[in-house]
Amino acid sequence: MFDGQWEDNAQLALDTIAMRPTAGIPSWIVHDMQWSHLEQLSGNPPGSYEKDPVHVYREFQLQAGCCFIDQWIPENPLSMRDQGYDSSRELGATTGAHEIVRDGMLIDSPEAAVEHMEQFVFPAQEQRKRDLEAREEEEVRRRIAGEVEVQQLFGMNMLKGPYGGFQAKPSLMYGMYGYAAYFMAYALYPDVIGRGFKLQADAAEVDNRISARAIVEGGLPRLLRLDHDMADSRGTLVDVKTLDTLWFPHFARAIQPFLDAGIRLIWHCDGNLMEMVPRLLECGLGGFQGFQYEDGMDYEKICRMKTRDGDDLFIIGGVSVTTTLPHGSPADVRREIDWLVEKGPKVGLMLGCSSSIAPGVPLDNIETLIEGFKYCREHGRG
Repeated sequence: MFDGQWEDNAQLALDTIAMRPTAGIPSWIVHDMQWSHLEQLSGNPPGSYEKDPVHVYREFQLQAGCCFIDQWIPENPLSMRDQGYDSSRELGATTGAHEIVRDGMLIDSPEAAVEHMEQFVFPAQEQRKRDLEAREEEEVRRRIAGEVEVQQLFGMNMLKGPYGGFQAKPSLMYGMYGYAAYFMAYALYPDVIGRGFKLQADAAEVDNRISARAIVEGGLPRLLRLDHDMADSRGTLVDVKTLDTLWFPHFARAIQPFLDAGIRLIWHCDGNLMEMVPRLLECGLGGFQGFQYEDGMDYEKICRMKTRDGDDLFIIGGVSVTTTLPHGSPADVRREIDWLVEKGPKVGLMLGCSSSIAPGVPLDNIETLIEGFKYCREHGRG
């Protein structure tokens, strides 16, 4: 419905997603979580973000020259204060909760986690598959309508891509049970964990078939970023060889509807995922985003890799939010942008940040980041 209406930045994003040669390099979302930055750089008065977060956040992205947003989370910075997360927030399974209780069950051991999976989670996954099958047509229409609504909010100079509600995959369940109980269960009861991945993938196949239909039938951008934290700074959270047996076959099956529909999948990288990179490519992924270079992610090596069909990768290269932006100088920011461009792919490159920008980054660095992205949009690799 928007054909012929796209303005320069959105069209640049569309051309890049289509892997066409472009004169400029588009920029991705700048998720700055410091309220004063959002207000000052969008031209809004102090205190305005908390009162009207959607308006201020949208204006900030437009002023920053953002060409493409997949994850639209304008209220997410409300969870932050100048010194970090609001201490009044309820603690969760991975953020310091004293007890983890699920459906009235205390999760205090791997056995408790397994019991809860078998009693509650597995039946719920089976039911989810049946529910999705029953309402497939309704779900296709609902997902298209949600993207159209956000695109209308954006206007025609910033492209909305599918993300939340468009991806399903088998996942490590530490967020439900906490790290200790879940990873002990993973080690002690691999058959149960494998059954869980299978049931998740059974439902995900249906879910992703619906999403693929929505993307194609709705004329949405054919790029989808998959997001699941599976590594820390040392490497994968579990031995990658166990993932070869327990997880990767089910993951590959779950994402096949997207590949059949010609939708490019990229993976959001947190931590050191280098061992997973070739495996993800073998499953059919077509690119990556979010590189923690300080943890061993080899950006230059990844950018030289190919898909399993021999095509170039799509890359969203990010200025580091853990080193360069908080601790570097404006000159460091400029050098890192230059490096991302020089070593990135010649087609299919966007620029952004490696992840969310926590409060405390100097304003000069944010301004330099935005200026650098503007230069690349206008001059490309010049």
